[in-house]
Formats: sequence, structure tokens, C-alpha cells
Amino acid sequence: MVVAGSAIGYAWLRTSLPQTRGRLALPGLHSEVAVYRDQDGVPHIFAANDDDAYVALGFVHAQDRLFQMDFQRRLGAGRLAEVVGASAVGIDRTMRTLGLYRAAEASLEGLGPEVRRALDAYARGVNAFLETRGGALPPEYYVLRSEPEPWRPADSLVWGRLMALTLSGNWRGEALRARLSMRLSAQQLEDWYGEPNAAGAITLPATIEKSQATDDLFARTLAALPEAIRPRLASNVWVVDGRHTKSGQPILANDPHLGFGAPGVWYLARITTPTLALAGATVAGVPFHLLAQNPRIAWGMTTTGADTQDLFIERLAPDDRDAYETPEGTEPFVKRTETIRVRGADDLAVTVRETRHGPVISDAETSAAAVARDRTVVALATTALRPNDRTAEALYWLNRASGWDEFTSALTRFEAPIQNVFYADRGGAIGMMAPGLIPLRRSGNGFVAAPGWDDRAAWDGFVAFDELPRRLGPVDGLLVNANNRLVGDDYPHFISRDWDAPYRAERILEVLRETREQTVASHQALQLDIVSPMSAELLPLMLAHAGRSERTARALRMLASWDGRMDRERPEPLIFVTWLRELDRNLFADELGDMFAQLWDLHPRLIARTLRDETAWCDDIGTADVETCATQVARALDQALDALEQRHGADPTRWRWGDAHLARHDHAIFTRIPVLRDLADLVIAADGGNDTVNRGAMRVANAREPFADVHGAGYRAVYDLADAAASRFVIATGQSGNPLSVHYRDFLQRWRDGHSRAIAGSPAELTAAGAELLTLVPQ
Repeated sequence: MVVAGSAIGYAWLRTSLPQTRGRLALPGLHSEVAVYRDQDGVPHIFAANDDDAYVALGFVHAQDRLFQMDFQRRLGAGRLAEVVGASAVGIDRTMRTLGLYRAAEASLEGLGPEVRRALDAYARGVNAFLETRGGALPPEYYVLRSEPEPWRPADSLVWGRLMALTLSGNWRGEALRARLSMRLSAQQLEDWYGEPNAAGAITLPATIEKSQATDDLFARTLAALPEAIRPRLASNVWVVDGRHTKSGQPILANDPHLGFGAPGVWYLARITTPTLALAGATVAGVPFHLLAQNPRIAWGMTTTGADTQDLFIERLAPDDRDAYETPEGTEPFVKRTETIRVRGADDLAVTVRETRHGPVISDAETSAAAVARDRTVVALATTALRPNDRTAEALYWLNRASGWDEFTSALTRFEAPIQNVFYADRGGAIGMMAPGLIPLRRSGNGFVAAPGWDDRAAWDGFVAFDELPRRLGPVDGLLVNANNRLVGDDYPHFISRDWDAPYRAERILEVLRETREQTVASHQALQLDIVSPMSAELLPLMLAHAGRSERTARALRMLASWDGRMDRERPEPLIFVTWLRELDRNLFADELGDMFAQLWDLHPRLIARTLRDETAWCDDIGTADVETCATQVARALDQALDALEQRHGADPTRWRWGDAHLARHDHAIFTRIPVLRDLADLVIAADGGNDTVNRGAMRVANAREPFADVHGAGYRAVYDLADAAASRFVIATGQSGNPLSVHYRDFLQRWRDGHSRAIAGSPAELTAAGAELLTLVPQ
């Protein structure tokens, strides 16, 4: 009976898989739409008009990724606790405090009629699936005992608001710097954050009291930042013109890096109508292609890393806790009450306060007693919450651009998150620009929190669109960005001082300049490059300080002859990164104290400066002795070998980077449930590291899996402007979000091993290749 019941349940759950053949009548269509699904489940949508194409895209997104769409809109709206329970109350409080969904709803009114029409058509497609489905819902709904609600246009916009927060990391950075400034000296802060030409204060302004109460306030501000929107900034994009390519036409390569999950962020799709033709990456829940190629142009993106978030400490009025101080006197908080429904518990009423700068985010992680006691609060100013954001409109017109002028015209509407958008066209032109809102501050650069009771750090508008960074037709015929510094010292406006280290960008430039007659294949090979420039800088310094003992001799010999490739089949990457991890702890844990766990990383540039200059970081302030850098480096190697022997055995030649560097694509719900996690989490040994072009980023503070690959290129594309059919695409997991589907994981190994595919073909060619045809007809 148990076996029979399980079989019946499994058979029922399999009815949640999409219908991919036959004819299906849908409400909301004007004409027939042909949806060809190829061997990987990629939909090729052929429609008579754009509206019907968006209806069909909404329908196939819902067929394949309904739970993912539902989960991300609940995340943005602060409604996860309704289905997950009390464990999600903290996330919901933060999201309600920020008001992301309110902002998404408000921005609908300012969008152009064509964009509203597209959003409405897409929502009709999603809802048509909900109305016409004949089988089970995706399995997550039965585990959570919930059902999806109808889709609304604002649900499509809230994803962009989440990205605007995730790809702008200064909230966390400012709160960390505020706490560090109460623990470190000015010289230590300069060492920690010092970069060439990085002007501006690092410590808190003198008017902000450095006290335990202030430290606690910023600790709560950090705690309010959910893991789901914690900033993780990385991506690669480059473009070369026809002088460098075998075809004589440009090639553009792009691999955006976001946190891994199953399913992944990206969904491949192709749309063809009489007025629109697109192939590339979409996001389930959003009707527009974010990264793609149309008949005339191709584009890709990386995150600029611009400072578009500022924290302001607001001081409460002395005699009125419902008001705060401003330069013109006191002003009342704007308040609203949010009711959070909690599964299995009573509803929770939350009072949200806003100041002239933005929402009071320190309230999101504050008890009622603390609210009654605090004399200061922290408010967030961010471009991600502007009610009239038109970024969705920028994407709509970007999809239709046919040249540089239309490309830049579309990007005039792009607000948040600010991105580096690279461009190539069939006429041979290449270029880039960084559209988005960059605040103009009256003074300072927003690197540290500012007092809200004066206007010295206030925003005075934004950098004019015509003054944003851009380049068209570079003299050397190539452009590269890997989140490295975007502008030179002569650029008149402050963008950021949190640029990523230039390791990846320098490696990409090196390979491009060495490669003659570049092809799509050579660019794909570069996307998979695993040479570590970080090890080339650091390892000679570490070896010079290491000394030598009988125990460490073999490991040191292996590292001395290592070629610097972060190869999953080699032991040297594992020895090097484990050694560097332990060295980071030895150098910085004593000074950082209780904050070290939040800041534990590899810090290659800081460690290189420390070893090169023999700075005071090498001394352990917790001992009476004065430790040298050589002492700490040797000790770290012993600690690393201890850890590796414990986990991987006594023979270093049998250790493998891939045994520890596992790309983890965890399911949002099932990863928390034994047995189901084994079915739904996707794990595979991976090459690369934090600094390689083929990036495999780690959270080294994680004691259980410090080297797990959790952030990297979930989408890779190489766009050939000579022949769109030769462009190549791959995503990290699969098209489906349903663990029961063959398309849930079928890209995983191909993605790891560098394989890819085209997204092209006529209906006849697709049919001949075995594609399945679903014809959608008006109901």
C-alpha cells in the first residue's frame, strides 16, 4: 500500500510538468502562437504580434518556473511568512520597512502605454496558465500547503527592485565601516579600505557619537539586511570590433554573476514577431529580455558598483519621540502600519517609520523596548525606492534598438541598478555606457554614514545622463569590464571607491591582446579561463615568508611549481586557498574581535601590502610577544595542513580542489528538508576561484563548507554579430524549476564543462531537430 500510494502520488505530481504538444486555447490571445520547445526545453515563440508574444512568454514562464516566480514576488512584497511561517518574519519585516512592492506599484503609473500593455499581456499569459492548467501544481505548493495568486503587473516590476538593492552594496558597507571605526585606528582603517586615489573620510563624522549605543544601532542595521538581498557584485563583459575577429564583425561576450540556486536566475527564450526578434536571457516573472541579441545589435551587462545608497543617522526630537531633527527644526516621522500574516501564528502588526531620507531600516531588527529607548535611528536613502522608476521601460526599448542612437535613447530611462551596458552592432560599431542614477552629494562621497540633522551630505539630484560614463569606437577596438574601476582620475563625478580588484579584467585584456583572429570559440574559452592572477601576486610573498620544515616541505614544493590554474583536479589550489584563509584569520581576527566573522574573506590586496611592507597587522595583539609576518605565514600553513589532513587525508597528492570547491545550486525550500534536498539541490565539482575569469566565489567564513562555489556565472553568452545563429548560450541548471522535469538539471554538467548551444532555427528546422510544438489559440 505504501509503494502503491507513493507511485500514485508521484504520478500525480508529474502532471505538474508542462504541456508541450498539441493545441491549447488561452484567454487573452488575439491570434495563434506557435511555441516550439527544443531538446533542452528552450521555447521558440513565433507570434503574429508583440502582445501575443508576451502572453506566450508569461504562459511558458509559468509552465516552467511558477514557484520561483511566486517565491520572488513574495520575497519582494514581504509575504513569505504567510507560507513559510515564523522563520520568515525577519525578512518580511525588512521588506515591508523598505516598501519595495509599494514602490513597484507606484512606478506602474509612470510607464509608457506600450510598456504597460506589455506588462498586462505578460500577466494575462501567467494567469492563463493558472486558469487552464489541468494537473498538479509544482511540488513546492504541496509541501507548503499553499496556492499561487493571480499575477499582477507590479509582480514583474518588484524583481527589478530586488536587483537594485542586491547590486548596490553600500548599506552593508557603511554599517560595517561605522562599527569598525569604533574598533580600529585611523591608520588601520586606511589600510583596510585604502585604494589609490580613494579620497574621502573613512571614519564616522565627529558629530556622531562613538558609543555602545551607536555600535548596537549599526549592528541592528546590519542584522536587518536579509541574506536574499545581501550584495554580491561580480560579472564579466567584453566586446571586440572586427579588426580582432576572423569574421570581420564584432563579438560580444557576457557572463553575469549572481548567487547560485536551483532553478537558476536565468531562463533562455526566443521571441519572433513581425516587429520583434530576440534570443537570450530572460528572468521568469519579467516579460523583457535582459541580455540578448536582436537582428541588429547585442548587449551585455556588468554591475558598476556605484554608491547609490547612503545611511543617515537621524536624531529624535528631545521632547517628541514621533519626530526627528532637521536643519529647519523637527519633522514628524511618516508612519504606516504593515500587517504581516504568519502561518501557524498570530498576525504581526509592524509600524514603519520614514524620514525625509528614506525608511528607518534600524527598526526592522529592533524590539519595541529598543524603539522606546533609542535616541537615534538609521534611515536609508537609495535610488532603488524611487516611485517613478522607469527601468522597465528602458528594457522594453532596449529590446527594440537597432543602433547606437536608439540604444542610448532607451537607456535614458534606466535608473536602478546602475549597470555597465556593453554594445555591438552589425554595422561594426562597439561601445558601452553606464546608465542609472548616481547621486550628487553636497559634500563627501557617501562612504560612511552621515548625520541626518544637517544637510552637508544631502543629495542634490543626480549626474546628468550626458555626463555618465560612455565610450563608442575605442581606438584599440576592444572594451572590457569585470567590475573593476570604470573611470579615470579625470572623471568629474564620484561613482564609487568600492571597485572590485582588477584581477579578472587584467587577465581578460591579456588574453584578448594575445589572441589573433578571434572567434566565438576563443571567447568561450576565455570565459572558462581558470588562471589565478591573485596567486601570481600573493604566492611568491607567502613562499618567501613561509620558512621550511619537514612537515611543510612537500606542500611548498608543490606550490612552487604550480601553474596558478584553479583546476578542480589539482591539489595546489586547495592548499593555496586554505593557507590564505588561515593567514587572513591570523592577521586580522585579533584586531577585528567580534566583527571578524562578518569580515572574514581572502583580502588578497590587503595581505599582499601587509607582507610586502611588514605592517603591524602581523603582530597578534592578544599575546605579549611581537609576532612577525614570517611567524604568521608559517603558522597559517601548519594550520592549513592540519585542516586539510583532517578533511582529505594525509597524502597531499590525493587532495583535489573539486572535492571542496563544489558549485552548490540549492533549492529555496527543499534544501531545508532531508531527502528532498538530495533530489532538488544540484551540486557539481567546479573549477575557478574568487579572482578567475571563470569565477567560482566562496564564503570562506562558512565553517562547514568554506570553499563551496556559491556565486558565479549562471548565464554565459557569446554573441556573434556576423551570424546570430552562431551565437552561443548556456545557463547553469536547466530551464525547468520542477525537480521532476528532465530539464531541471540538464545544463549543469555542460555549463561546468564549457559546452553551450545556439538559439536559432526556422519552424521547419526546429521540427526536423525534434522540437515539440504547442499551438496556443485564442479562447
